[in-house]
Amino acid sequence: MRILFAGGGTGGHLYPGLAIARALRRLDPNVDPFFVGALRGIERQVLPTTEFKFELLDLHPLYRSKPWLNVKTVGGAVGAWRRISGDVRAARPACVVGTGGYASGLALGYAAVHGIPIAIQEQNSYPGLTTRFFSRYARQIHNGFPEASRYLSPSKGTQIFDTGNPIEPPPTPRPDREAARLEWGFPAEGGRVMLIYGGSQGAKAINDTVAKWLSSNPIANAYAASDFALTRGGAMATAELCAWGIPPIVVPLPTAAADHQTANAKALAAAGAAEFIPQSELTPERLDASVRPLVTEPRLLAERSEEARKRARPDAAMDIARHILSMIDVKEIRGPSQ
Repeated sequence: MRILFAGGGTGGHLYPGLAIARALRRLDPNVDPFFVGALRGIERQVLPTTEFKFELLDLHPLYRSKPWLNVKTVGGAVGAWRRISGDVRAARPACVVGTGGYASGLALGYAAVHGIPIAIQEQNSYPGLTTRFFSRYARQIHNGFPEASRYLSPSKGTQIFDTGNPIEPPPTPRPDREAARLEWGFPAEGGRVMLIYGGSQGAKAINDTVAKWLSSNPIANAYAASDFALTRGGAMATAELCAWGIPPIVVPLPTAAADHQTANAKALAAAGAAEFIPQSELTPERLDASVRPLVTEPRLLAERSEEARKRARPDAAMDIARHILSMIDVKEIRGPSQ
Protein backbone atom coordinates (compact mmCIF):
# COMPACT_ATOMS: atom_id res chain seq x y z
CA MET A 1 0.00 0.00 0.00
CA ARG A 2 1.68 3.16 -1.21
CA ILE A 3 1.53 6.44 0.68
CA LEU A 4 3.05 9.39 -1.14
CA PHE A 5 4.96 11.97 0.90
CA ALA A 6 5.45 15.44 -0.55
CA GLY A 7 7.56 18.04 1.18
CA GLY A 8 11.05 19.37 1.40
CA GLY A 9 13.29 22.19 0.35
CA THR A 10 14.52 22.40 3.94
CA GLY A 11 15.07 19.83 6.67
CA GLY A 12 12.16 21.32 8.61
CA HIS A 13 9.80 20.09 5.89
CA LEU A 14 11.56 16.84 5.01
CA TYR A 15 12.38 15.27 8.39
CA PRO A 16 8.78 15.30 9.66
CA GLY A 17 7.79 13.24 6.62
CA LEU A 18 10.56 10.74 7.30
CA ALA A 19 9.48 10.42 10.93
CA ILE A 20 5.84 9.80 9.95
CA ALA A 21 6.84 7.30 7.27
CA ARG A 22 8.89 5.28 9.75
CA ALA A 23 6.05 5.35 12.27
CA LEU A 24 3.65 4.08 9.59
CA ARG A 25 6.03 1.25 8.78
CA ARG A 26 6.16 0.30 12.46
CA LEU A 27 2.38 0.18 12.65
CA ASP A 28 1.84 -1.53 9.31
CA PRO A 29 4.77 -3.19 7.49
CA ASN A 30 2.66 -3.24 4.31
CA VAL A 31 2.91 0.55 3.98
CA ASP A 32 5.16 1.58 1.09
CA PRO A 33 6.22 5.23 1.58
CA PHE A 34 7.23 7.05 -1.59
CA PHE A 35 8.76 10.53 -1.41
CA VAL A 36 8.44 13.31 -3.96
CA GLY A 37 10.81 16.23 -3.55
CA ALA A 38 12.75 18.91 -5.41
CA LEU A 39 16.10 18.52 -7.13
CA ARG A 40 17.27 21.76 -5.53
CA GLY A 41 16.20 20.94 -1.96
CA ILE A 42 17.91 19.23 0.95
CA GLU A 43 16.12 16.02 -0.04
CA ARG A 44 18.67 15.64 -2.82
CA GLN A 45 21.30 14.80 -0.19
CA VAL A 46 19.10 13.15 2.43
CA LEU A 47 16.71 10.84 0.59
CA PRO A 48 19.42 8.68 -1.06
CA THR A 49 20.66 7.81 2.43
CA THR A 50 17.23 6.57 3.61
CA GLU A 51 15.40 3.30 3.15
CA PHE A 52 12.61 4.85 1.08
CA LYS A 53 11.87 5.11 -2.64
CA PHE A 54 11.78 8.64 -3.98
CA GLU A 55 11.67 10.86 -7.03
CA LEU A 56 13.20 14.32 -7.32
CA LEU A 57 11.50 16.81 -9.62
CA ASP A 58 12.54 20.08 -11.22
CA LEU A 59 10.44 22.15 -8.84
CA HIS A 60 10.98 25.83 -8.07
CA PRO A 61 9.47 28.19 -5.49
CA LEU A 62 7.55 31.33 -6.36
CA TYR A 63 10.10 34.08 -7.05
CA ARG A 64 8.31 37.02 -5.44
CA SER A 65 11.14 39.55 -5.73
CA LYS A 66 12.15 38.41 -9.26
CA PRO A 67 8.85 37.50 -10.93
CA TRP A 68 10.44 36.95 -14.35
CA LEU A 69 12.12 33.85 -12.92
CA ASN A 70 8.70 32.26 -12.43
CA VAL A 71 9.05 30.97 -15.99
CA LYS A 72 11.19 28.28 -14.34
CA THR A 73 8.46 27.65 -11.79
CA VAL A 74 5.78 27.14 -14.43
CA GLY A 75 7.98 25.04 -16.71
CA GLY A 76 9.13 22.83 -13.87
CA ALA A 77 5.56 22.40 -12.64
CA VAL A 78 4.31 21.18 -16.03
CA GLY A 79 7.01 18.53 -16.26
CA ALA A 80 6.61 17.53 -12.62
CA TRP A 81 2.83 17.14 -13.00
CA ARG A 82 3.40 14.64 -15.79
CA ARG A 83 5.89 12.66 -13.75
CA ILE A 84 3.59 12.58 -10.72
CA SER A 85 0.81 11.39 -13.01
CA GLY A 86 3.04 8.57 -14.20
CA ASP A 87 3.91 7.59 -10.64
CA VAL A 88 0.23 7.52 -9.67
CA ARG A 89 -0.72 5.41 -12.69
CA ALA A 90 2.00 2.93 -11.75
CA ALA A 91 0.83 2.69 -8.13
CA ARG A 92 -2.08 4.83 -6.95
CA PRO A 93 -1.39 6.00 -3.39
CA ALA A 94 -3.89 5.46 -0.61
CA CYS A 95 -3.22 9.08 0.39
CA VAL A 96 -0.81 11.96 -0.04
CA VAL A 97 0.89 13.37 3.04
CA GLY A 98 2.09 16.96 2.63
CA THR A 99 4.71 18.32 5.01
CA GLY A 100 5.09 21.80 3.55
CA GLY A 101 7.41 23.80 1.37
CA TYR A 102 7.20 24.41 -2.35
CA ALA A 103 8.09 20.75 -2.95
CA SER A 104 4.70 19.67 -1.62
CA GLY A 105 2.33 22.00 -3.46
CA LEU A 106 2.22 20.24 -6.81
CA ALA A 107 1.64 16.76 -5.36
CA LEU A 108 -1.13 18.09 -3.12
CA GLY A 109 -2.67 19.82 -6.12
CA TYR A 110 -2.62 16.60 -8.11
CA ALA A 111 -4.22 14.74 -5.21
CA ALA A 112 -6.96 17.35 -4.85
CA VAL A 113 -7.81 17.20 -8.56
CA HIS A 114 -7.84 13.40 -8.69
CA GLY A 115 -9.67 12.67 -5.45
CA ILE A 116 -6.77 11.20 -3.53
CA PRO A 117 -7.12 11.71 0.27
CA ILE A 118 -4.83 14.40 1.68
CA ALA A 119 -3.22 14.66 5.12
CA ILE A 120 -1.12 17.72 5.99
CA GLN A 121 1.45 18.08 8.75
CA GLU A 122 2.16 21.73 9.53
CA GLN A 123 5.22 22.39 11.69
CA ASN A 124 4.89 26.07 12.54
CA SER A 125 2.53 28.27 14.52
CA TYR A 126 1.99 30.38 11.40
CA PRO A 127 1.27 27.92 8.56
CA GLY A 128 3.05 28.19 5.27
CA LEU A 129 1.33 29.21 2.04
CA THR A 130 0.96 25.60 0.88
CA THR A 131 -0.79 24.52 4.08
CA ARG A 132 -3.06 27.55 4.15
CA PHE A 133 -4.21 26.96 0.57
CA PHE A 134 -4.67 23.20 0.70
CA SER A 135 -6.24 23.09 4.17
CA ARG A 136 -9.67 23.28 2.49
CA TYR A 137 -8.95 20.07 0.56
CA ALA A 138 -7.38 18.05 3.36
CA ARG A 139 -9.13 15.27 5.22
CA GLN A 140 -6.69 15.65 8.11
CA ILE A 141 -4.41 18.44 9.34
CA HIS A 142 -1.84 17.74 12.03
CA ASN A 143 -0.58 20.89 13.75
CA GLY A 144 2.82 21.19 15.36
CA PHE A 145 1.53 24.30 17.19
CA PRO A 146 -2.14 24.55 18.20
CA GLU A 147 -1.97 28.25 17.33
CA ALA A 148 -1.83 27.33 13.61
CA SER A 149 -5.55 26.52 13.47
CA ARG A 150 -6.61 30.16 13.43
CA TYR A 151 -4.99 30.63 10.00
CA LEU A 152 -6.51 27.58 8.29
CA SER A 153 -9.59 27.32 6.07
CA PRO A 154 -10.69 23.70 6.54
CA SER A 155 -13.76 22.19 4.99
CA LYS A 156 -16.57 20.76 7.12
CA GLY A 157 -15.10 17.30 6.71
CA THR A 158 -11.55 18.23 7.69
CA GLN A 159 -10.25 16.80 10.95
CA ILE A 160 -7.71 18.96 12.77
CA PHE A 161 -5.39 17.40 15.34
CA ASP A 162 -2.95 19.16 17.67
CA THR A 163 -0.53 16.26 17.49
CA GLY A 164 2.69 18.26 17.78
CA ASN A 165 5.74 17.91 15.57
CA PRO A 166 7.04 14.44 14.70
CA ILE A 167 10.47 14.28 16.28
CA GLU A 168 12.72 11.50 17.46
CA PRO A 169 11.42 11.15 21.05
CA PRO A 170 13.72 10.96 24.07
CA PRO A 171 14.71 7.34 24.75
CA THR A 172 13.03 5.27 27.45
CA PRO A 173 14.57 5.12 29.97
CA ARG A 174 16.28 8.47 29.59
CA PRO A 175 20.08 8.67 30.01
CA ASP A 176 21.27 9.11 33.57
CA ARG A 177 21.60 12.83 34.21
CA GLU A 178 24.64 12.67 36.47
CA ALA A 179 26.50 10.37 34.10
CA ALA A 180 25.69 12.62 31.16
CA ARG A 181 27.00 15.69 32.98
CA LEU A 182 30.21 13.91 33.91
CA GLU A 183 30.70 12.77 30.32
CA TRP A 184 30.67 16.39 29.17
CA GLY A 185 33.09 17.45 31.91
CA PHE A 186 30.53 19.06 34.23
CA PRO A 187 30.16 18.27 37.94
CA ALA A 188 27.60 15.56 38.66
CA GLU A 189 25.50 17.99 40.71
CA GLY A 190 25.05 21.72 41.11
CA GLY A 191 24.97 24.53 38.60
CA ARG A 192 23.17 24.47 35.27
CA VAL A 193 23.98 23.43 31.72
CA MET A 194 23.24 25.88 28.91
CA LEU A 195 22.84 24.52 25.40
CA ILE A 196 23.64 26.94 22.58
CA TYR A 197 21.74 25.57 19.61
CA GLY A 198 22.22 27.43 16.32
CA GLY A 199 20.53 25.78 13.37
CA SER A 200 18.29 27.48 10.81
CA GLN A 201 20.95 28.24 8.20
CA GLY A 202 23.53 29.15 10.80
CA ALA A 203 23.38 31.54 13.72
CA LYS A 204 26.29 33.96 13.46
CA ALA A 205 24.47 36.65 15.43
CA ILE A 206 23.98 34.25 18.35
CA ASN A 207 27.55 32.98 18.25
CA ASP A 208 29.09 36.47 18.05
CA THR A 209 27.05 37.76 20.98
CA VAL A 210 27.85 34.74 23.15
CA ALA A 211 31.56 35.12 22.38
CA LYS A 212 31.52 38.77 23.55
CA TRP A 213 29.51 37.82 26.66
CA LEU A 214 31.97 35.07 27.56
CA SER A 215 34.93 37.41 27.30
CA SER A 216 33.47 40.06 29.64
CA ASN A 217 31.07 38.38 32.11
CA PRO A 218 32.17 36.30 35.15
CA ILE A 219 28.89 34.36 35.14
CA ALA A 220 30.18 32.57 32.03
CA ASN A 221 31.54 29.69 34.07
CA ALA A 222 28.18 29.32 35.82
CA TYR A 223 26.08 29.16 32.67
CA ALA A 224 28.31 26.31 31.40
CA ALA A 225 26.45 24.14 33.91
CA SER A 226 22.86 25.28 33.24
CA ASP A 227 19.67 23.63 31.99
CA PHE A 228 18.21 25.85 29.29
CA ALA A 229 18.96 26.68 25.69
CA LEU A 230 19.73 29.56 23.38
CA THR A 231 18.33 28.71 19.98
CA ARG A 232 16.68 29.79 16.76
CA GLY A 233 12.92 29.43 16.41
CA GLY A 234 12.70 26.46 14.07
CA ALA A 235 9.69 24.26 14.76
CA MET A 236 11.58 20.97 14.97
CA ALA A 237 14.40 22.30 17.17
CA THR A 238 12.00 23.85 19.68
CA ALA A 239 9.85 20.69 19.64
CA GLU A 240 12.87 18.58 20.59
CA LEU A 241 13.83 20.98 23.39
CA CYS A 242 10.29 20.89 24.80
CA ALA A 243 10.30 17.09 24.67
CA TRP A 244 13.34 17.14 26.92
CA GLY A 245 11.88 19.83 29.19
CA ILE A 246 14.56 22.34 28.21
CA PRO A 247 13.12 25.88 28.05
CA PRO A 248 14.75 27.96 25.32
CA ILE A 249 15.68 31.57 24.90
CA VAL A 250 14.58 31.93 21.29
CA VAL A 251 16.26 34.29 18.82
CA PRO A 252 14.32 33.74 15.57
CA LEU A 253 15.97 33.84 12.18
CA PRO A 254 14.67 37.22 10.86
CA THR A 255 14.83 36.12 7.21
CA ALA A 256 12.69 33.00 7.69
CA ALA A 257 9.76 32.73 5.28
CA ALA A 258 6.80 34.85 6.44
CA ASP A 259 8.78 35.43 9.67
CA HIS A 260 7.38 32.12 10.93
CA GLN A 261 10.15 31.66 13.50
CA THR A 262 9.06 34.82 15.29
CA ALA A 263 5.52 33.45 15.42
CA ASN A 264 6.87 30.23 16.93
CA ALA A 265 8.90 32.14 19.52
CA LYS A 266 5.93 34.31 20.51
CA ALA A 267 3.70 31.26 20.89
CA LEU A 268 6.18 29.53 23.19
CA ALA A 269 6.78 32.71 25.18
CA ALA A 270 3.03 33.27 25.62
CA ALA A 271 2.77 29.73 26.99
CA GLY A 272 5.51 30.46 29.53
CA ALA A 273 7.82 27.88 27.96
CA ALA A 274 10.41 30.25 26.47
CA GLU A 275 11.74 33.77 26.26
CA PHE A 276 11.68 35.61 22.95
CA ILE A 277 14.48 37.97 21.92
CA PRO A 278 14.39 39.56 18.44
CA GLN A 279 17.78 39.34 16.74
CA SER A 280 17.83 43.15 16.46
CA GLU A 281 17.79 43.31 20.29
CA LEU A 282 20.34 40.56 20.89
CA THR A 283 23.24 42.21 22.73
CA PRO A 284 25.55 40.89 25.46
CA GLU A 285 23.61 42.99 27.97
CA ARG A 286 20.21 41.66 26.87
CA LEU A 287 21.53 38.10 26.87
CA ASP A 288 22.92 38.55 30.39
CA ALA A 289 19.56 39.90 31.59
CA SER A 290 17.85 36.79 30.20
CA VAL A 291 20.37 34.20 31.38
CA ARG A 292 21.10 35.47 34.88
CA PRO A 293 17.60 34.87 36.34
CA LEU A 294 17.54 31.32 34.96
CA VAL A 295 20.83 30.61 36.74
CA THR A 296 20.02 32.32 40.03
CA GLU A 297 16.27 31.71 40.39
CA PRO A 298 15.54 27.94 40.49
CA ARG A 299 11.78 28.53 40.64
CA LEU A 300 11.75 30.46 37.34
CA LEU A 301 13.72 27.73 35.58
CA ALA A 302 11.47 25.03 37.05
CA GLU A 303 8.33 26.86 35.91
CA ARG A 304 9.60 27.30 32.37
CA SER A 305 10.75 23.69 32.23
CA GLU A 306 7.31 22.53 33.30
CA GLU A 307 5.60 24.69 30.67
CA ALA A 308 8.00 23.37 28.03
CA ARG A 309 7.05 19.81 28.98
CA LYS A 310 3.37 20.69 28.63
CA ARG A 311 4.03 21.75 25.04
CA ALA A 312 5.88 18.53 24.31
CA ARG A 313 4.42 15.87 22.02
CA PRO A 314 7.18 13.24 21.93
CA ASP A 315 4.86 10.61 20.42
CA ALA A 316 3.62 12.87 17.62
CA ALA A 317 4.92 10.69 14.78
CA MET A 318 3.07 7.61 16.02
CA ASP A 319 -0.10 9.58 16.73
CA ILE A 320 -0.10 11.06 13.23
CA ALA A 321 0.55 7.64 11.70
CA ARG A 322 -2.40 6.12 13.57
CA HIS A 323 -4.71 8.89 12.39
CA ILE A 324 -3.58 8.42 8.79
CA LEU A 325 -4.16 4.68 8.91
CA SER A 326 -7.59 5.30 10.39
CA MET A 327 -8.37 7.80 7.63
CA ILE A 328 -7.63 5.29 4.88
CA ASP A 329 -9.40 2.46 6.75
CA VAL A 330 -6.33 0.30 7.26
CA LYS A 331 -6.29 -2.01 10.25
CA GLU A 332 -3.41 -1.05 12.50
CA ILE A 333 -0.65 -3.65 12.91
CA ARG A 334 1.27 -2.84 16.03
CA GLY A 335 5.05 -2.88 16.04
CA PRO A 336 7.18 -4.71 18.60
CA SER A 337 7.21 -1.75 21.00
CA GLN A 338 3.42 -1.57 21.11
